[in-house]
Amino acid sequence: MTKYELLSGNEAIARGVYEAGVKVAAAYPGTPSTEILENVARYDRILSQWAPNEKVALEVAAGASIAGAKAFAAMKHVGLNVAADPLMTFSYTGVNGGMVLVSADDPAMHSSQNEQDNRYYGLIAKLPVLEPADSGEAKDFTLKAYEISEVFDTPVILRTTTRVNHSKSFVAINEPAEITVKDYKKDPGKYVMTPANAVGRHKAVEERRLALTEYAGQTELNRVEAGSGDFGDIGFITAGISYQYLKEIMPDASYLKLGLLWPLNENMILDFAAGVKQVIVVEELEPVLETQIRAMGVSCRGKDIIPRQGELSEETLRRALAGAGLPVWVTPEPAYVSEQKLPVRPPILCPGCSHRGMFYTLNAMELCVSGDIGCYALGSAAPFESIDTTICMGASVGGAFGMELARGDGFAEGCVAVIGDSTFFHSGITGLMDIVYNKGRSTVIVLDNSTTAMTGHQDNPGTGKDIKGEPAPLIDIEMLGASLGIRRVRTVDPFDLKACREALEEELAAPEVSLIVARRACALYSKLRDPACRVEEGDCVGCKACLKLGCPALSVSDGKAKVDALMCVGCGLCTQVCPKHAIRKAGGSHE
Repeated sequence: MTKYELLSGNEAIARGVYEAGVKVAAAYPGTPSTEILENVARYDRILSQWAPNEKVALEVAAGASIAGAKAFAAMKHVGLNVAADPLMTFSYTGVNGGMVLVSADDPAMHSSQNEQDNRYYGLIAKLPVLEPADSGEAKDFTLKAYEISEVFDTPVILRTTTRVNHSKSFVAINEPAEITVKDYKKDPGKYVMTPANAVGRHKAVEERRLALTEYAGQTELNRVEAGSGDFGDIGFITAGISYQYLKEIMPDASYLKLGLLWPLNENMILDFAAGVKQVIVVEELEPVLETQIRAMGVSCRGKDIIPRQGELSEETLRRALAGAGLPVWVTPEPAYVSEQKLPVRPPILCPGCSHRGMFYTLNAMELCVSGDIGCYALGSAAPFESIDTTICMGASVGGAFGMELARGDGFAEGCVAVIGDSTFFHSGITGLMDIVYNKGRSTVIVLDNSTTAMTGHQDNPGTGKDIKGEPAPLIDIEMLGASLGIRRVRTVDPFDLKACREALEEELAAPEVSLIVARRACALYSKLRDPACRVEEGDCVGCKACLKLGCPALSVSDGKAKVDALMCVGCGLCTQVCPKHAIRKAGGSHE
């Protein structure tokens, strides 16, 4: 009898990787994909690794595939932008061992800087794209993706979205296939993409596209569900989580439920459309399916009624379909709306966050700050309001140099780049190298909290541990900076506000590039918990200077500062900013 387990989509994909007989897996953490490789790494027989960035992760997987092993890579949607360079050419080379790439999209931008739709990468790279609708399909589609990869000599994109990644449903648990490695032989015509060879491989890609198009009309990944009653004449073409929402509110409609989203089989689409009176394409974000279906000559509705921004939901679709005059027999309003009114809780830096002291100083000095991706992006919010720009991983370093070039040395004396340690290893090093090589004078601050904090404390090249928590070589940021030729490299404790300010003043005044490493372990990762600070109410004048730290343990009540002893971790920053020394560390001392 088949055993079932309740798994998240990410756990299910990891299980699929295990059951498929994958030997090599690589990723860079990024919500909503992070937990995939964390779960893959629990299967000891799989060689798993956190790569410095997504490009490297895909290149490692590509190399393993070409050498004959089944390989796997995972990343969030913006991570695929980083890996797009090898992806486009890997499409030409094809595979040896099966290769699957997860692109986890983030509709509604729960933890992302944009809302791009990575189904387009399938069209651009001419790679098959599979999209599961729940955890059971997430595992099954992973297995199917490896089959498609090896049959059609192609990398396969498994596209997911946040809701499927993090929701749970039942998954069939089966025995894993054996790990096998195919023979490897030199084949430059297939794997060396010089222009002369690439011309021939492009022809192979087009032949593969035609074969996959025919396959799309036969595979069980795509299925028709005939409707019934008054609603059977309404035909939905949909995929992924959108299918689940629709089935909840219109179970009796007809469905063409797509699991293989590229390429589409035109005959399958036309046959389905001919069997219903009205075709509605329902998909999150961009009209990827709708545009192709309209190009086939099918009259359909889609983004004229379905929102193009954010996540869909049952409520959203009820309103959209009812508003378009469709016979939705379920009320357009949710059946139950909670009366509970919860307070708004904006994201804040944690108590004892090692970034707080640096951003307090940057704010006090009124500097221009070229920012980056990580927890420290909260430095843009009140009360710090320090960060001027946040674009993508590593952009802080190149951005600061660009500002210097645009506005001159005078501007550079009041501008810094801030970047976390994991982001620095990801894509900040090359920007720093550019400043050195092109004789810049920008000041770069690496906020080293000794972990990849924002995605859940994964290790990176600067932590001294690998994905399994075993000892690994530690990349020394200061030595790395010195090896690039930077003469002004210094380390500060971000809990020492005086030292932070002195370092910034000196390095900003220097007529050459400077590297400041602000090192203090993440409070959650290091479990920082010194005795709570306390307020001598007789000395407190209620000036609220302490609130400029943005610490959730601090408040003012009845004209006096208060410290929440349950929340305070005793970092001591508040003792340094209180002008009356009314806030003190345990034992009565103040800084």
